[in-house]
Amino acid sequence: MKLSKENKRQRIHLRIRKRLKGTAERPRLAVYRSNKDIYCQLIDDVKNVTIAATSSKEIKEGNKSEQATNVGKQIADMAKQSNIETVVFDRGGYLYHGRVKALADGARENGLKF
Repeated sequence: MKLSKENKRQRIHLRIRKRLKGTAERPRLAVYRSNKDIYCQLIDDVKNVTIAATSSKEIKEGNKSEQATNVGKQIADMAKQSNIETVVFDRGGYLYHGRVKALADGARENGLKF
């Protein structure tokens, strides 16, 4: 049985999620990447609550990597407003490369630690 690309990503994501757990002090920064946009949220897995969320749908200047960097900066600002300094990075089964890496670098630029 041959798995599709999306099924492979989901299996990798489940393998990653076994080890990651977000708390109120150190939430999980979850990333989802579609063909057009990139989305991220800060999640408290203990209470099952989304603390903050943003996407590139609100930011439409620049190419996709620049948009991802801006989304990372925006989520870092939202985290600062919620008094959050460190997070657990959940790449969602995607390779740490390209837009996912750009988002992470943007978040680190604005002071988020992970």
